[in-house]
Amino acid sequence: MPPRRVPADLPPKALAGAWTSLSASQNVVSLEKDHQKEYSHIGGGMDEKSLFTKFWTDESKTTLRVLARIPEGSDYRPDPKSRTAKEIAWQIVCEEKMIIEALESGKAEWAPAPMPATMKEVLEVYEQKSGAMPQRWEALSPVRWEGTLDFFGNQRPASPMAWGFLFDIVHHRGQITTYLRPMGSTVPQIYGPSADEP
Repeated sequence: MPPRRVPADLPPKALAGAWTSLSASQNVVSLEKDHQKEYSHIGGGMDEKSLFTKFWTDESKTTLRVLARIPEGSDYRPDPKSRTAKEIAWQIVCEEKMIIEALESGKAEWAPAPMPATMKEVLEVYEQKSGAMPQRWEALSPVRWEGTLDFFGNQRPASPMAWGFLFDIVHHRGQITTYLRPMGSTVPQIYGPSADEP
């Protein structure tokens, strides 16, 4: 399968570079097969959407733990070109909203709400929205999951787009973890112990 190209007319800055990770979705099929074996003891097997929903739910819990460590009022950035942790956190909130709505409606729309003034508010929005996401993924029809969606004027396969966004969100969460100690915070356990949480 040839690499999926990012349309040249995507919205500026907020999406710049964010979708390049979608080429990783080419590896989703082998990922699915590996993890279907790993989770095959659950209910006699797991279809791709159920597998995705489990991964999404688990990663969302980890993301919440990471976002909760961002200190209020910090404007730390490792480089003048970099965003703050709060800005990256808001990117995650907006991407999660965008991808589920894209699969539900069949069309991606990038219309992020203004970023809240405080990290506490960002965290509250994330907590509220992420709590409803597993049910929304479960309710998504097979036609939507296995079909295509309009991604800024280009038809894209829906389920690889969902996986690509999940990977991109994990990537942004990883960026935030590198900010935490320089901001005076600690790094929670993610896939295992951290120096701060052995």
